[in-house]
Amino acid sequence: MLDQRLLPARIEYVRYDSAAAVAAGIKTMVVRGAPAIGCAAAYGVALEALRLRDQPRDAFLAGLTHGIAALAASRPTAVNLFWALDRMRARLDTLSLRALPVAEIADALLAEAHAITVEDVQLNRAMGTLGAALLPHNARVLTHCNAGSLATAGHGTALGVIRSAVEAGKRIHVYADETRPFLQGARLTAWELMQDNIPVTLIADNAAGLLMRQGSIDAVIVGADRVAANGDVANKIGTYSVAVLARRHGIPFYVAAPLSTVDINTASGDDIPIEERAAAEVTGYGDTQWAPAGVGVRNPVFDVTPAELVTALITERGVVCAPDAAKIAALVAVRALESRS
Repeated sequence: MLDQRLLPARIEYVRYDSAAAVAAGIKTMVVRGAPAIGCAAAYGVALEALRLRDQPRDAFLAGLTHGIAALAASRPTAVNLFWALDRMRARLDTLSLRALPVAEIADALLAEAHAITVEDVQLNRAMGTLGAALLPHNARVLTHCNAGSLATAGHGTALGVIRSAVEAGKRIHVYADETRPFLQGARLTAWELMQDNIPVTLIADNAAGLLMRQGSIDAVIVGADRVAANGDVANKIGTYSVAVLARRHGIPFYVAAPLSTVDINTASGDDIPIEERAAAEVTGYGDTQWAPAGVGVRNPVFDVTPAELVTALITERGVVCAPDAAKIAALVAVRALESRS
């Protein structure tokens, strides 16, 4: 996996050969972004199966169970992690019932991880096409955190919409806020867009309100780590503040997320677990420390934006304007029917 902690200064890849190692990579932010975490988790299961393919069946299945548990414990908020693990577990159960040789099961699990990754790119492309239609020509778009190729298997969710709009011939200028404290906007989003020659201006997080008041922002588009059944959205800390500012200034606030990010079993944003990370992420960055030693720190890394602040939810199956529980349920029901057909 590309080590996202080092970007944009260095491009280095880390190799993994087990579920435990992939879980550590997810936990330590080598890879981040809900869809990318899901893909990484699927490959973590496949790697564990390949590692254990010469073991007796009981040891093989026990090892996979342990590996899946380690991956599930790596990050609590991004629901794509659990969606991917459930899909891999279901595939494992089906293969086990057929009493296939362990080596064949391992190969099939790797094929399933490949399929999840390919599908993610296809879903991002579909979202991109649908979302691009919402952006006017010459749009100035604010985005928060990183929801691009680095956060997915490719193309991106929020940045995928921007990329698709550019591919359609629209002139888009992106304002990327720095996204404290891990600086995903400054380090990752700005880097991605510059690689694609898409105009981007980096701003401090607390500059968004001023730019909106000055009329410099036409739309906001972000990704999501979990969408509750009522349409509430968990995303990187600071998203809620941007949504409130967008509502105050009459600017559309769009969320781009695949249906795998929708958690129909979580009633509202109040039920979404909010991960807290190390204080060191707030008191400094790298070898530089700017806060006094011993100061108390809170470092929640996600917040919840109420559905009432979301202008539209962009999914691969369609755009849901003013999302609510009924609209989310209808969308999920369509997905369930299609998966059974």
